[in-house]
Amino acid sequence: MRDMLSGLLVAFGLYSALPLPQVEWKKNTMRYALGFLPLIGMIVGLAEFGWLYLARWSGLTGMLYAAGAVAIPIALTGGIHLDGFTDTCDALCSYGDREKRLEILKDPHIGAFGVMWLIVLLLVQFGLFAQLYETPQLAALLLAGYALARAFGGNMIVTQKCAKDSGLAHLFAENADKKQVSYIMAGWIAACVCLQLCLGGLFGLLVFLLVLLYFVYHVRKCYKIFGGITGDLCGMCITICETLVLLVAVIGGLCLR
Repeated sequence: MRDMLSGLLVAFGLYSALPLPQVEWKKNTMRYALGFLPLIGMIVGLAEFGWLYLARWSGLTGMLYAAGAVAIPIALTGGIHLDGFTDTCDALCSYGDREKRLEILKDPHIGAFGVMWLIVLLLVQFGLFAQLYETPQLAALLLAGYALARAFGGNMIVTQKCAKDSGLAHLFAENADKKQVSYIMAGWIAACVCLQLCLGGLFGLLVFLLVLLYFVYHVRKCYKIFGGITGDLCGMCITICETLVLLVAVIGGLCLR
C-alpha cells in the first residue's frame, strides 16, 4: 500500500502541476507510478467538462471558452506532453538519420518546426473547442478521453522497447513492474471504453477505434524511425490521442444537433 501511495505521488509529481508532496524516485516508489497516469487524465477531463458547464451557464463567448479549454491541460500538467509533441515534430522534420533524430529528442531547446507544429496543434484544438461550445451534445466524451489517451501512452512504456538506455521512458520502464502495470493499463482502457460507450454510444466506440489505430500506427513509426520509444514519443501519442477524442466529440455533436 505504501508503494502504491508513493507511486501516486511520483506520477503526479512528474506528469501534473498539482501541488502534492514530493517523494524520492527509487525502485519501490516508481514500481506502480505509471498506473496512476490515467488518473491525471480523469482530472483533466473533469476540469474540461466543468469549464464547459461553467462557461455555458455564465454565458461566456465561444472564443473565451475555447481559450480556457486549451489552457486547462497545460495548466494542470505543466505542458509535459506538449513538450514531447514539439520535440518529436522537430525530430521528424529534420530528415536526419536515426542517431541525429534521437539527439534532437534529447535537446532541451525547441526548434522552428516544433514551434510551427505546436501553433498548428493549438489552433486546431482552439477551433474544435469553439465548435464544441456550440454543439456540446457529446462533450461528456472528454471525461474519459484524456484518461484513455494516457492509458495508451503509459502502455507504450511498459510494453514497447525503448530507443535508448537513458531518459524518462527508460527510467520508468526499468523501475516499473511491467507485468502488473500493463494489467492496470488494460483495466484503465477497458473502463474508459465502457464509460465512452455509455456516454456516447457508437461515437464512444469510434473514439476507441481511432485512438487504437493511431496507437498502432505511432508505435510502428517509432520503431521504423527511432528504433523504439522514448518519453517524448509517448508525449506525442498522448497529445494526438487527446485531440482525436476532441474531434470525435465535435463530430458527434454536429451529427446530433
